[in-house]
Amino acid sequence: MAAEIVNPRTGTDSAHAVNGADGTEGAFPIDPVFALHRGGKMEVTSTVPVRDADDLSLAYTPGVAEVCTAIANKPELVHDYTWKSQVVAVVTDGTAVLGLGDIGPEASLPVMEGKAILFKQFGGVDAVPIALACTDVDEIVETVVRLAPSFGGVNLEDISAPRCFEIENRLKERLDIPVFHDDQHGTAVVTLAALRNSCTLTGRSLGDLRAVISGAGAAGVAIARILIEAGIGDVAVTDRKGVVHAGRDDLNPVKRELASYTNKAGLSGSLEDALDGADVFIGVSGGTVPESAVATMATGAFVFAMANPTPEIHPEVAHKYAAVVATGRSDFPNQINNVLAFPGIFAGALQVRASAITEGMKIAAAEALAAVVADELSADRVIPSPFDPRVAPAVTAAVAAAARAEGVARR
Repeated sequence: MAAEIVNPRTGTDSAHAVNGADGTEGAFPIDPVFALHRGGKMEVTSTVPVRDADDLSLAYTPGVAEVCTAIANKPELVHDYTWKSQVVAVVTDGTAVLGLGDIGPEASLPVMEGKAILFKQFGGVDAVPIALACTDVDEIVETVVRLAPSFGGVNLEDISAPRCFEIENRLKERLDIPVFHDDQHGTAVVTLAALRNSCTLTGRSLGDLRAVISGAGAAGVAIARILIEAGIGDVAVTDRKGVVHAGRDDLNPVKRELASYTNKAGLSGSLEDALDGADVFIGVSGGTVPESAVATMATGAFVFAMANPTPEIHPEVAHKYAAVVATGRSDFPNQINNVLAFPGIFAGALQVRASAITEGMKIAAAEALAAVVADELSADRVIPSPFDPRVAPAVTAAVAAAARAEGVARR
């Protein structure tokens, strides 16, 4: 007989919970995933007691009026006397959810709730899921700008490319709080950290490497940018039609800009063509790379095949040719997981009330993340586990210090 599963919030047991993906109920043993999600994965709790009339008069009226008046007279006090500097809005329109695609705002909520509890679990940061019933860029920007007074930062999540680039850029221009598209920059930070440690392990430097990125969406573009900022030798990015280069006439504005600062070698042709002699493969696109193409990579290559659930190059194949192999999955070594980055990045930014998250702060996060396991490196350990308790404090401290150095800290 299946073990009874009880949701601690609802008290629901296995005889009265959802049985399957169709949302039906009945008296059958259930999928524990549905049991865990029933009623949602988070709640709001107070940080002060309301036990009697005296507590009520302090927490609410009339006492609260004193705090409101003080903030009205000196707006920066909002950071000290509300939750603003400790809370992030996790904003999506549901158009690019995990590997599920455009499933809409309601269906995105389980993922956004999950993101919020990861913020709290791994960074001590409160977060609120906000799923928007609009996909127009102007409408999303205006909505987030109007919500911003309640939050210390905005984490954009699962918004499809290329709209995600414009949304992030426009919000950065209009808001004086950190705006961070995690699908782009979280992935980029963790990738850079793993690549730095792979170089250290094999006695190489970033400047020695030529990388090929499969995927010119949000993650691929951000990875290319951070690798160039960090000093990689060269990087080429590919999409469904092959290498992104300036000679193509089918590029959108984001890819045209990408072509202007990548691919110094002037490559063209397919992904397989670009892999010939390459030192690094970074996959953020899905699909399958033929083993014959992997075999043409340089000796001692690095393969980061991060598509989920099916890596572009299976680790069994990659290990035949590569010195270091990483994936996006937790059941293989070297998981490139955004949770290693975003909680600490926001914790550091909020700690110093940063007005933005800069490239320097992202690189500092990657360096701190790499340093966590610098004395423990092996081919199966170039990046720490998300459950390593050293991760968030290290990233938080590095990001806060970088924010001060770059002049975006306000305390």
